[in-house]
Amino acid sequence: MPPAQRRSRARTYDAAKLRAAVAAQLTHVRETVAGLSDEQWALPTRLGDWTVRDLVVHIALGADSVRTYLAKPAPPVREVTVLDWPSATAAVATAVDARARTVAASTEPLEILDRADERLAEALASAPDERLLAARLGAMRLDDFLVTRCVELTVHSDDLAAALGTAVPLDRQALAAATRVLADSLAAKAPGGSVEVRIPPYAVVQCVEGPRHTRGTPPNVVETDPLTWIRLATGRTSWADALGDAAVSASGERADLSALLPLLG
Repeated sequence: MPPAQRRSRARTYDAAKLRAAVAAQLTHVRETVAGLSDEQWALPTRLGDWTVRDLVVHIALGADSVRTYLAKPAPPVREVTVLDWPSATAAVATAVDARARTVAASTEPLEILDRADERLAEALASAPDERLLAARLGAMRLDDFLVTRCVELTVHSDDLAAALGTAVPLDRQALAAATRVLADSLAAKAPGGSVEVRIPPYAVVQCVEGPRHTRGTPPNVVETDPLTWIRLATGRTSWADALGDAAVSASGERADLSALLPLLG
């Protein structure tokens, strides 16, 4: 798998905060679904024909994959970085879908969530941040993989909130990590310095080929909030709809990012 084009200075993440963020967001999901009725478990989601039950099982399996990969022998060489991950997810979407449906048909979601929460804490207790994991998309460092778990948990918590019609709390560190890695993925996909994308308070990146801005107000600026950015980057909302709802502002002739979104396969 060819690596994505990297930032000239790779962003670093606080590994302790990543570990806490994954655990915290998993707890938010568990608390949200604790008292769901049979009718609520069967509600549709915006993810094709997945129900809330399928979605919650997928969330639990995604968190539990940390433990699953740590239980395997460490690969010899790192193959995938966190910036390679977003564009590569489409390749495994069918397998991920099938597994969630199979498990959801035979196991209670709350049981899987509880088991994932317990196993996550145990698995991370002694694992070093640089430990390589034999992940589905290729060998990744543990700290990189935890960033991807922050993305998955944040995105799917928002999917769950949309399905249930109720808020699901978002851990600040998980939201920050998800926002930053998806912003960096945009910069890797469309390298350049002609457009500045601002997602306060978490990220600012430059992207798109063209004249590089150095001083004053950039001629091409896109600005939005973290959750809208995540929805754009993952295809939950369209560029046109976000503009129409005034959830994103775009100024300058190069500031239309519609051809570059979504980023997550």
